[in-house]
Amino acid sequence: MASIVESVLDPVVAIGMLFAAAHSFRVVADGHYVILALLTFSLTFPGDSHLREDVTTMMRRTILNWTLIAFALLAVGYVTGYVHYFSAPVLLVWLAGTPVALVAAHAISRFALPHLMSMSATQRRAVIVGGNDVAAQLARRIDENSFLGVRLLGFFDDRAPERVASAVADEVSGERLGALRDLGGYAKREPVDHIYIALPMVNQPRILQILDDLKDTTASIYFVPDMFVTDLIQGRVDQVAGVPVVAVCETPFTGVNSLIKRLSDIILATAILVMIAPVMLIVALGVKLSSPGPVIFKQNRYGLDGRRILVYKFRSMTVCEDGAQVVQVTRADARVTRFGAFLRRTSLDELPQFLNVLQGRMSVVGPRPHAIAHNETYRQLIKGYMVRHKVKPGITGWAQVNGCRGETETIEKMARRIEYDLDYLRNWSLALDLRIILATIRLVARDAQAY
Repeated sequence: MASIVESVLDPVVAIGMLFAAAHSFRVVADGHYVILALLTFSLTFPGDSHLREDVTTMMRRTILNWTLIAFALLAVGYVTGYVHYFSAPVLLVWLAGTPVALVAAHAISRFALPHLMSMSATQRRAVIVGGNDVAAQLARRIDENSFLGVRLLGFFDDRAPERVASAVADEVSGERLGALRDLGGYAKREPVDHIYIALPMVNQPRILQILDDLKDTTASIYFVPDMFVTDLIQGRVDQVAGVPVVAVCETPFTGVNSLIKRLSDIILATAILVMIAPVMLIVALGVKLSSPGPVIFKQNRYGLDGRRILVYKFRSMTVCEDGAQVVQVTRADARVTRFGAFLRRTSLDELPQFLNVLQGRMSVVGPRPHAIAHNETYRQLIKGYMVRHKVKPGITGWAQVNGCRGETETIEKMARRIEYDLDYLRNWSLALDLRIILATIRLVARDAQAY
């Protein structure tokens, strides 16, 4: 039920608001409005009510998603001239009123769905096989998510209750229903809809026996591998030549996402370079006149999949270090020129990297590239450090807009930066990229950590 509501809520509200706006201005909703409604449906279905996120995040993402859709529709309308077939007041009310209606509908669904899901007719009864950490984590997630409509009856485990860790037993809702050999009989006697097998993968013979015992039941059976206790990056189930495989660590940019990311990079980088071309000429002249040396500083960095790339920056220092020993810039560093300090404080030294984006070496948004010497040091000290290279490095990133910019003189500071980088990989979306870009614009003029 929650999935259905999430899928249809956005298109129903958006299309409903379109015809409501037309009706309020006594405009006949002819074939042009039907075509617009179909375009809106294609852009909003399936929707996402962000039920598992806080209210502030839900509001921000809902408004941002609609803004992108509205911009796309208006752009197509103006380019094709199709926008002139519609009443301007109707379009204005529709575009401005829909995000308000969407936020209200999502808020109402958050209140109503838990009550609907608590009704016995819609709930799914479930048991967990195993009383281990995997079972505890699964039970906790189910208990915390009132939109799943799943009620845990208990768990099956061969160990006596006193031998099961108390913390685990407390996490698994309900009572111990019996040993593993009792599961088949229980599922035949009781109305069990879902059975979650949370046993270690090393217990293959036992798991196969359980599956054999459950063949005479109508329960849906799910296997929860114990590897999911670890922190996955874009974890998902896939197929290789028809063989099921589980992705434990993967880039978010595969298939359509890869195309979307690359197109957005090209469009943004091209538009930005056209706008900042005069600024880059002035900065280049300033670098040349302020100190001897090249205008562009080229440094080897690690790019996608850990391959070396050449990154461009306006030179801001009296040295051009790019070897086995690279000393990080510190506050009041004597190597930074006076004009270079201004460039670093305003991030103008990063502007040539938009050329790297067009070359395909970098992305507008992604983990910031570190000097190779620093990479080789930190990859030995911080667990998961090299996973950040599953995507192209970016001109700005999730870590930078969350305060992790500037010198990382301690392991703890670098580890915190890496946490944000990995969080970006887990949760990437085009909306997140736009949010980071907007946050970067606000940050540039007032970031005290830039030097």
